[in-house]
Amino acid sequence: MKLSRLKKYYYLRVQRLKGDPKVLARGAAIGFFIGITPTVPLHTVIILALCTLTKSSVISGLLASWIISNPLTLIPTYYLCLKIGNTIMPYTVNWSTIQQTLDSILNAPSWTHSLQHLSGLGFEMIIVMLTGGIILGLPVALIGYLVTFKLFIVIRRKRKEKQILH
Repeated sequence: MKLSRLKKYYYLRVQRLKGDPKVLARGAAIGFFIGITPTVPLHTVIILALCTLTKSSVISGLLASWIISNPLTLIPTYYLCLKIGNTIMPYTVNWSTIQQTLDSILNAPSWTHSLQHLSGLGFEMIIVMLTGGIILGLPVALIGYLVTFKLFIVIRRKRKEKQILH
């Protein structure tokens, strides 16, 4: 599938979402935040829980997560999480360990096997990666909220204009 076609597909999916722009943008921000964090096998579960707790749009959260966390962005995102976490935390984790872990997770036959791989990583790696992910995810979520809020306002306005014309 061509990249331009994929972008159009996701734009149309986002454009078809209905609801309050604040609720939709809040869900998207949660999706962007969780999508950046190195919690791949648990993204959907965490997004469902956080969106439900905050009364945000689960669908916009899932879409935002899929947009930001995909095969093209996974390795660069994890690399940034590693660099940020290593800078801030007293532990040091090297990239070869991350690559081996990602290969194990991505090639695992089920998500329970992925969790087993994650649990065997050790405390230091989990702390470094999660810290890096949280620090990277906060500005991404804030920018994502602002951009999607404006986008949903524009979409809502265009919908109302179409209704008036018809």
